Amino acid sequence: MFKKIGTYLEMIKVEHTLFALPFAFMGAILGSVVVFNHLPSWGDIGWIFLAMFGARSAAFGLNRLTDQYIDAKNPRTVGRAIPAGLLKPIEVILFIILSFGVFFWATAELDSFAFRLLPIAIFMLIFYSYTKRFTWLCHVVLGLTTALAPLGGWVAVTGQVDYKAFIFYIALAFWTAGFDVIYACQDQDFDSDEGLYSIPSRFGLNKALWFARGFHVITAAGFIILFVVTPLSWWYLMGMIIACGILFYQHYILSPRDMSKLQTAFFTMNSTLSIVLFAFTLVDLVVKYL
Repeated sequence: MFKKIGTYLEMIKVEHTLFALPFAFMGAILGSVVVFNHLPSWGDIGWIFLAMFGARSAAFGLNRLTDQYIDAKNPRTVGRAIPAGLLKPIEVILFIILSFGVFFWATAELDSFAFRLLPIAIFMLIFYSYTKRFTWLCHVVLGLTTALAPLGGWVAVTGQVDYKAFIFYIALAFWTAGFDVIYACQDQDFDSDEGLYSIPSRFGLNKALWFARGFHVITAAGFIILFVVTPLSWWYLMGMIIACGILFYQHYILSPRDMSKLQTAFFTMNSTLSIVLFAFTLVDLVVKYL
């Protein structure tokens, strides 16, 4: 049983929760402060965690299910649960249904407006898994989908979306798009051979890295604008400077001639960025409003 649970956790890349979960909490805390001038309740934080875990698990399950035949051809992904025979497709389908059930339940406990927006989230979660079959903008679609988690955190505690929430959403959408371009560089040749769409397979390695840099410039600009338009103060400013430094460093250690540090740039740098920015934002707002 524990081995099976481990297989499910590996399938959904539970360690990648470090990317989105801190920002989901940041969206909830910042939204509550901006709109209501106080911190969200522990109950809201708990339901947000559950909603995000359900949505993220369903999304990864869908992606693994729809890509099972592609994964079986790719030497990098042939060891994934379905092509390796560790999980049967029906088991993954049941896992997806259960995950969506958790997502629906948690969202219903949070806010009626957030619950009414569920069809948009579900569409994006399903739609993304097919985009690499017809557009090299699949990375941007992934960003717009993943950034629904922090936006959802904001909406869950406020019941509304304003321009500040949208700035936060766009900054994080292009953050995800940027590091997904970096991640896709390792499949450039395979995607080209299989007729799959990605920025690396469409434009080549050098231009792909410039796309990633451009996306992260948008992210940095969004972080800066957020500082200007919200009550965030110097604690956030320090975290933002560190986060922008991390963005710069992950591109500094990559070049078309040397991609050996791709995993460091993709996982280590970006998981650190999300934790750092959330931590400094949390301290900033707790000091001010607790």
